Amino acid sequence: MTVQATAPVDTQDHALVRDWFKELSDHVQAVDFAAARHLFAEDFIAFGTFSNFVFGRDNAEANQWRKVWPTIDSFLWRLDDVQALVSPDRLFAVGLAVWDSTGYLTDGQAFDRKGRATVSFARTAIGQPWIATHTHMSLFRGTPDVSHGNKPSKS
Repeated sequence: MTVQATAPVDTQDHALVRDWFKELSDHVQAVDFAAARHLFAEDFIAFGTFSNFVFGRDNAEANQWRKVWPTIDSFLWRLDDVQALVSPDRLFAVGLAVWDSTGYLTDGQAFDRKGRATVSFARTAIGQPWIATHTHMSLFRGTPDVSHGNKPSKS
């Protein structure tokens, strides 16, 4: 058997990966932490701007999400460009995506805040929604790593 990174992916599996990214962007825009929790395994592991490793969804929310989501606007994934790699048993996947958002300097001036993410997913049965087991999100080079917006959170 030859391993291929670009092996064909079932269209439903790919659509569900895109759906995950779309739903996350909706929750980020709404600054709704509680609504986003079900997208992540309780014990997921993240890389992020503020910590090398973040273990667990609660820690990611407290130490990553709550430091970023209220400070940015217009967070959207480039959904047409989302890539998916899916295991042969279709219970594990990796999603790759690029986002656009607006950040704010200390003087309130807006800047383009673009970045990319790699997300690993698992699920217990084919056709079920994907649950993130790992995320690695990073800003494009030259992008300020802190935004100073201040939106209220919904949850």
